[in-house]
Amino acid sequence: MTERSTGVFIAALLTAGALAASGWAFAAEDLTALATQVRDRERAFAKTLADRDHAAFGTFVAEEALFFGQSEPLRGRAKVSEGWKPLYEGKDAPFSWEPTQVEVLESGTLALSTGPVRDPKGTVTGTFQSIWRREADGQWRVIFDKGCPPCKCP
Repeated sequence: MTERSTGVFIAALLTAGALAASGWAFAAEDLTALATQVRDRERAFAKTLADRDHAAFGTFVAEEALFFGQSEPLRGRAKVSEGWKPLYEGKDAPFSWEPTQVEVLESGTLALSTGPVRDPKGTVTGTFQSIWRREADGQWRVIFDKGCPPCKCP
């Protein structure tokens, strides 16, 4: 190896090490662990509605979140929390949801969770898709959320 090629090789190794240390790419087992974290967060998020705990709901929502509603999108944690507050009133939750699929980007910073939305009797009335971001404090929070009628896909 020449001095120049040795320098290029060392620079490449240092760059790869820096990317790995920054979380640029995770091994498959790490992605599985991250997906489990997101799945657990999604279930805990849904539990806030079942428990009628509106204050806890807001802790799962990113500050700059965008939730698609029935009319116009709700932008920001405060507006999302305000928009969802009526769903927390009353004795029983008007619906429930649970993730059936979670996928995490190789960077380990964003994840998609999706699954069915059910009415109080357990009938599937729709599906949801949530994009989660792992934030500086290490917590996963929803940045995008959208529900729709049930999918007729296989």
